[in-house]
Amino acid sequence: MKIIVTGGGTGGHIYPALAIAKGLQEVYKDCHILYVGTKKGLEANIVPKTEFNYQFITVEGLPRRLNLQSLKSGIKLMRGLGQSFKIISAFKPNAIVSTGGYVAGPVGWVGSQMGVPLLIHEQNSYPGITNKLLASKAKRICLTFEDSKKYFKDKSKLRVTGLPIRSEILNACKQSCYERLGLDTKKKTVLITGGSRGAQSINNAIIQAIPKMIKMAEAQFIFITGEMGYENIIEILKKQGINTDVMGNITIKPYMYNMEDALGAADLVIGRAGATFIAEITALGIPAILVPYPYATENHQEHNARSLVKNGAAVIIKDTDLTGEKLFRELYTLLGDSKKLASMKKASRDLGKPDALNQIINAFMEVIK
Repeated sequence: MKIIVTGGGTGGHIYPALAIAKGLQEVYKDCHILYVGTKKGLEANIVPKTEFNYQFITVEGLPRRLNLQSLKSGIKLMRGLGQSFKIISAFKPNAIVSTGGYVAGPVGWVGSQMGVPLLIHEQNSYPGITNKLLASKAKRICLTFEDSKKYFKDKSKLRVTGLPIRSEILNACKQSCYERLGLDTKKKTVLITGGSRGAQSINNAIIQAIPKMIKMAEAQFIFITGEMGYENIIEILKKQGINTDVMGNITIKPYMYNMEDALGAADLVIGRAGATFIAEITALGIPAILVPYPYATENHQEHNARSLVKNGAAVIIKDTDLTGEKLFRELYTLLGDSKKLASMKKASRDLGKPDALNQIINAFMEVIK
């Protein structure tokens, strides 16, 4: 079995692609995976550190308006199409798996024209432009959100599989997570994170809310600032007369390598609405206060968040409306309403797809048949 896996630009495309690739290797013991990305994308740093072979093509996103950059991008696209043809001709794959990003366009399109079966996976509630363009060429389209169905014409291709996430997160034991993090089992735990790089608007709102959060004796907080914002936040709090070493119920960290422990312990999360984060919290059934990143492509994070809100698993605060007062009010209301929190927890778990990887592998088997 020879399989080309492609997807790039952001971790949201790359990590699901790698999870699928590893899953395929476990099912097909004599499986050769070739990952095709770009030379400059994030995948160029991540994939070569894995066990997968890596080749790149030259391509970049096309500007929305016609200008000189459009011509340059068009030339690169033509080169990318030619490079894709050479790679596919040499490797002779049995199938291609695409998780989106502009690199996937030439690879998926050329492969389908050459008769190679194509499976695509869409991470977000509102599909990316590459996957929408490839949809007519794909044999199967795996979706993370039920809401995505309306954007695709041929419903017979669609499979709502969810998004594959790490086994360490799926297997998290709440009691063990509490012990490893030194948390109080009698208190509700709130995880606050803006992602690995942090989110300035969320950080600013939490700084404003911390004087009130310190007084919430029934709750404990894990606040992950992102490495770039950590020192500044500690300095601001010190100027406010808050000693971060003795806050008691609030732990502030720049980054957490054992994120599975923080998620495993959480009774409520505050964060962005990226597809991977949502897949993780719904797999564990964690209620959420979501603040979608306002500059995400096609505003897909708000679409992701709305999908949870509609099903009763989350509340949303738009980035432009976010203040410390508003965030604390939502936080205080939810933590004080056990019935509401329990209802949101059930709704979140009902949306979760912990078996996503197996479902994607099943769809792949349909493709190669």
